[in-house]
Amino acid sequence: MQTVWVEKYRPRELSKVVGQRAIVERLKSYVDTRSMPHMLFAGPAGSGKTTCAIALARDMYGEGWRDSLIELNASDERGIDVVRGKIKDFARAATIGVGDFKIIFLDEADSLTNDAQAALRRTMERYTATCRFILSCNYSSKIIEPIQSRCAVFRFRPLAEADVKQYLSHVASLEGLELKPDGLDAICSIAAGDLRKATNVLQVAASASKAVDQDSVYESTESVRPSEVDELLRTALKGNFSGARSKLDELIVRHGLSGEDIVRAIHRAVFDLPVDEVAKIRLVDRIGEAEFRIVSGSNDRIQLEALLAHFANEGAPSGRG
Repeated sequence: MQTVWVEKYRPRELSKVVGQRAIVERLKSYVDTRSMPHMLFAGPAGSGKTTCAIALARDMYGEGWRDSLIELNASDERGIDVVRGKIKDFARAATIGVGDFKIIFLDEADSLTNDAQAALRRTMERYTATCRFILSCNYSSKIIEPIQSRCAVFRFRPLAEADVKQYLSHVASLEGLELKPDGLDAICSIAAGDLRKATNVLQVAASASKAVDQDSVYESTESVRPSEVDELLRTALKGNFSGARSKLDELIVRHGLSGEDIVRAIHRAVFDLPVDEVAKIRLVDRIGEAEFRIVSGSNDRIQLEALLAHFANEGAPSGRG
């Protein structure tokens, strides 16, 4: 009986998941054996956590997968009442269809309150015969230890640039887009391993032109170009603080970027600057301090100009940070 089931519902959707090869192979083994533990998917946004959960359910249950999967977003329903009500009711109900158990997919589980997590751990233990839990989160440290010990932990990584490029090239070919190499590099730079963001950037750029190049990507997404940030920092390192301040004003006015966006762009660019390692250490320390102050509510402009002043001081012949 099991052999027939495996042949009929052999993994298909999991094979389409991009970038997480080791995780996909482990999930496929669960489909083959028709058995799985509670699982915790941890990793950054856009790395494939939700995709893997749904693909696993589709491969596990075939056509009737919607009857055996409930998907909840813990950021919307994060209180103890949800765990004691909706989740518990679904967990203890009998299975319908092919599988011996149902799957409860709890997205953004790190948003659950501590009381809700404490109630959830007992539900996970009590109703193992009828359901399995898949918890998805960005930060596994926010999940209490008793829940982590009940789960097989899968750690998702940001997608490699080669995987992102392969996927975007496939999408572009299906949509009849001309995706140029510099445009592909620009999308990967903006997405930073987030495949969902990369796909959205491609869609936005394609709405303006069927030929997607570097210029169309940066213009359509209102993102700052790495070359502009590099020019800003090099101007400051030459001691030209006024010139660097003017370039900063131009970036803010033209792109409408927040202070956090600019600080992150500066952080990415600082490692390519023509300064020694000791100077980079001091500059990164200053970048971290500026970012903390901006996040804490300080004035963006004042903190960015102070940061540029440190760059100008670092580049001065007689200056040190």
